[in-house]
Amino acid sequence: MSELPIPEFFDAKKAETVWRTPYEERAGQARKWAHQCGLQPASADATVTRLLLVDEQNTFSIPGFELFVGGRSGRAAVEDTVRLCEFIYRNLAKITHITATMDTHRAMQIFHAVFFVNEAGEHPAPYTDIRAAELLSGVWKFNPAIADELGVAPEYGQQMALHYAEELAKKGKYALTIWPYHAMLGGIGHALVSSIEEALFFHSVARNTQYEIEIKGDKTFTENYSAIGPEVLTGPMGETLGKRNSKFIEQLQQADKLVIAGQAKSHCVAWTVQDLLDDINAVDPALAKRVYLLEDCSSPVVVSGVVDHTDAANAAFAKFAEAGMNIVKSTDNFL
Repeated sequence: MSELPIPEFFDAKKAETVWRTPYEERAGQARKWAHQCGLQPASADATVTRLLLVDEQNTFSIPGFELFVGGRSGRAAVEDTVRLCEFIYRNLAKITHITATMDTHRAMQIFHAVFFVNEAGEHPAPYTDIRAAELLSGVWKFNPAIADELGVAPEYGQQMALHYAEELAKKGKYALTIWPYHAMLGGIGHALVSSIEEALFFHSVARNTQYEIEIKGDKTFTENYSAIGPEVLTGPMGETLGKRNSKFIEQLQQADKLVIAGQAKSHCVAWTVQDLLDDINAVDPALAKRVYLLEDCSSPVVVSGVVDHTDAANAAFAKFAEAGMNIVKSTDNFL
């Protein structure tokens, strides 16, 4: 089936705002759309195509929210949202299943300011990188005031922080970054972007398939950029901090194509794809050819005058291409 027209109700100007999806109205339109376009239930698809959306949440994609991914243009995530929604609507008949990951946090986690203090009792500013040397020298230390709440001794909290920073360095990962409070469970920033949530709902009703939500990032003592696994799996005494999720490699083995987009290209998207690539290489390197990365629907973290991860993101995508993955645009004909 050729590409479908974009439904009249889709309004690109609303992509940067938060609003309520009129579910009953959209459900009726989806059923009518399915009839007019001759759409079959997703279960009838001869070619199984999965769409994985990484952290398409207000906290990353709406201007003014906590970690808006503006890229170098300053509006990157908004532009990505429009392209992604249009991609979903145009390819409604070809996308079999959709999974959306959701970064999910609480205040007392190792990458939030309240976790650390200096000698003056001050918390680190957002975007501060904390390395092992700074923990050893006492520039930063675990905040003893939250020890009881986390059910640990202050000494253990300090040991954990040092172990965590050392493990990140050993693995060649980003340093322990103090992020602004974001994707807070129960908050507006945690919710899916309204335009994208509407598109997922419309697809679900039109194709008679339930989209999936995958929660990540809710572990206290480790960051979880990747949807597949946390940055550090074990603590200083070998205790489990988090586990890898084998679900995505299993789904890839069962699908003909896996399309990936989301925010941010430099962090949660890049590390999700890297972990997926590690699983692919352990199972069957040829599976990399089934993966398609929508490069025009993901953008890197850029904070003017502070950090710019554009080059790192592009280098990661180049590496994925070398491994056999397909780097495509949302307007390319690959489905």
